[in-house]
Amino acid sequence: MVDLSRQYDAIKQDIQQNWEEVITTTQFINGAATKKFTADLAAYLDARHCIPCANGTDALQIALMALGLQPGDEVISIPFTFVATVEVVALLQLKPVFVDIDPHTFNLDAAQLEKAITPRTKCIIPVHLFGQAADMDAIMAIAEKHQLYVVEDNAQAIGCNYRMKDGSTRKTGTIGHIGTTSFYPTKNLGGYGDGGALFTNDDTLAAKMLTITNHGSDRRYYYDSIGVNSRLDSLQAAILNAKLPHLDQYNRKRQQAADYYDKLLAGIEGIEIPARAATSNHVFHQYTIRVKNRRDALQQFLQEAGIPSMIYYPVPLHLSKAYAEYGYQPGDFPVSEHAATEVLSLPMHTELDADQIEYIAMSISNFMNK
Repeated sequence: MVDLSRQYDAIKQDIQQNWEEVITTTQFINGAATKKFTADLAAYLDARHCIPCANGTDALQIALMALGLQPGDEVISIPFTFVATVEVVALLQLKPVFVDIDPHTFNLDAAQLEKAITPRTKCIIPVHLFGQAADMDAIMAIAEKHQLYVVEDNAQAIGCNYRMKDGSTRKTGTIGHIGTTSFYPTKNLGGYGDGGALFTNDDTLAAKMLTITNHGSDRRYYYDSIGVNSRLDSLQAAILNAKLPHLDQYNRKRQQAADYYDKLLAGIEGIEIPARAATSNHVFHQYTIRVKNRRDALQQFLQEAGIPSMIYYPVPLHLSKAYAEYGYQPGDFPVSEHAATEVLSLPMHTELDADQIEYIAMSISNFMNK
């Protein structure tokens, strides 16, 4: 699904040099490499603050902790996403409330958002799923109307540009009150282990989040709040320092691969190629098609042809056993439930070449036309 080996070969010298600097200085925690990366990433995103942490799940949890939410407060998100988005809500004894997705973009359907808001609602977590932005203008307008926080789950869309209704362009992750991301190895900007970060333009929230990441302390051995231990180590930062200058190029390569997939797969009966939101570009963390009626059989066929594929996500979160206590039933979010039966993600990474895409597309065509 992702060829990290070939990507490494292209930047091997930079990564090895950066690692050598960290090992030589022995600044393994909060060292110069981490400080450089967070400053450069903040500049890239045009965000006032970037706070590094240990992984994307921690980033979401730290964001909610910084907002001072209380047990029982409601947080709205989508049921068609990776579990971390909702997992942190439950861990903090908050109540997850779901809104169904748009059938084309798989992102939160803003037209359904307002009806999910109650007096206990405190926060919305839009997920920029698979690499393109949710409808942030609409979401922010509703949040402002109801005085709600917005925490963007930007783990799959780092580098994505969102076109605001005033004509300006903003990076996803910098539009809400807080943005979060993951540097898991397969992400568009990934390390060689776990890592994450938070973004904000709010000085007060930034100070809170930085303190939370460090055991609730802003000076050693003095603790003013409950925190966690969540840090981006310098070795991971060294890798990310080598990769960040290439992020836009990496995203363009994914877009070019997606365009070629589109060209070859369009018109195959039973296959729906990914839609593009009108308000953002798509950085294709995943290239996800919809397969009518024969998804599982196609996946088996591709596996036999040596082609990997993945189903993101086979069970919407509202139907997962872990979240049964919230009382949701089959049929509550039909678009998410239907998507779970049809989606199939194909190989997508910076090293995909035309021959590989042609072989994948030919294999799909042969199966669907049998």
